[in-house]
Amino acid sequence: MDLYAQNIMDHYKNPRHRGPLSDADYQQREINQTCGDDLTVFIKFAGKKIKTITFIGSGCVISQAGISILSEKLVGKTKEQVLAYGFDKIKKIFGIAISDRRYNCAMLGLRAIHKALS
Repeated sequence: MDLYAQNIMDHYKNPRHRGPLSDADYQQREINQTCGDDLTVFIKFAGKKIKTITFIGSGCVISQAGISILSEKLVGKTKEQVLAYGFDKIKKIFGIAISDRRYNCAMLGLRAIHKALS
């Protein structure tokens, strides 16, 4: 297993920032209609930058590891920087090929974050 796949499995088995955030500035629930992944994100800002992102939910390795990875990568970013993220950035973050079938799983966390901030 390559390093990227190992990283994804580590985030799935040991998710970072899992749990609700009672004083969140934004929150959004998203469900992947194609497979049932369920995710709620909580976002807290300090000034114009993200201070914390947490999440709750259930789903496949890709959706759950994806939001765990994003919860680390997006801290310190502005709303505008986060809203500029798209699938190309997600592919780089994952570092593995994402099939058409797994696209919605990979994008679930980012979609929830984008909707929360919009």
